Amino acid sequence: MSIKTICIYGAGALGGAIAAKLANRVGNDASVSVVARGAHLEAIRSRGLSLHEADAETPLNVHLTATDDPQTLPPQDLVITGLKGHQLPPAAEGIASLLKDGTRVVMILNGIPWWYFHRDTRSGHAELQFDELDPDGRLWRLIGPERVIGCVAYQGAEVINPGEIRLSNKGRFVLGEPSGEMSPDLEAISTLMTSAGLSIATTPDIRDEIWSKLMGNAAFNPISALTRAVMTDIMADPVLSAMVGKVMNEVRAVGEALGARFTMTIEQRLEHSRHVGAVRTSMLQDLIGGKALEITPLIGMLAALGRLSATPTPVSETILALVTQLDRENQRGS
Repeated sequence: MSIKTICIYGAGALGGAIAAKLANRVGNDASVSVVARGAHLEAIRSRGLSLHEADAETPLNVHLTATDDPQTLPPQDLVITGLKGHQLPPAAEGIASLLKDGTRVVMILNGIPWWYFHRDTRSGHAELQFDELDPDGRLWRLIGPERVIGCVAYQGAEVINPGEIRLSNKGRFVLGEPSGEMSPDLEAISTLMTSAGLSIATTPDIRDEIWSKLMGNAAFNPISALTRAVMTDIMADPVLSAMVGKVMNEVRAVGEALGARFTMTIEQRLEHSRHVGAVRTSMLQDLIGGKALEITPLIGMLAALGRLSATPTPVSETILALVTQLDRENQRGS
């Protein structure tokens, strides 16, 4: 796979960070563009994209092609999406306009992705689609799950000002084909992203990685939004930390019912969470910013897959009802 044209579709906190690092390291060998919008887009156009890395004294600043209309860009060799689950379906046509024969799409998503059951051999539900994640099958039809390379990100990032992103840690990214193949495309994309200074691992079991991260996301994201608490405060509160553990247990039960394998116990995951720091989850960031919350992939699908696999998820369903109402009120207020 030859990668000469790269577009990051959705250059917010995480997508923008990847775009900045790619443009800084591979700009002479490949063209890097971003699709963004609003004040963030205008700042990128006028001042460039600035990235404050966790261990850097001065920010990295890059200038690259930025647009809110993907149809002004040529077809790409590689598209990397930084959009959240609820932002993807409206962007299906825009992403599709960037595709040509052989284009691969790296989808960085929290929670259960729309392509989850494509070529899945463990759950017994291969090729199952969910309208909640992909209304009318637009993503499945216009992009196609066969183009997707899954990506699970362990990287804290936040847009602190338009055109300016801060990373809270030295993160890592795990890439994998839905089929489990360690394909030449997967290797080429991993090599490219590694050359840009990103910490990349590849796996034949991307679904296991999805469930492992969901164990934290399904608990901390909605609870942080409901309480306005950062992760250290959640873990310091006995009632909230116990609720986190209950959600994690439900995630593990549903995941195992669908064939997922977990390498950490609940107790190990809780202990790890106590040392993450005063992190504002992405859902809390969106709540404070008056944006729509990413509910369905994180906790809505946990409840839906619980029903599919006949696995009870009572705590998660209660949290789902509460955070859904919070999102409605937040959207009315904004």
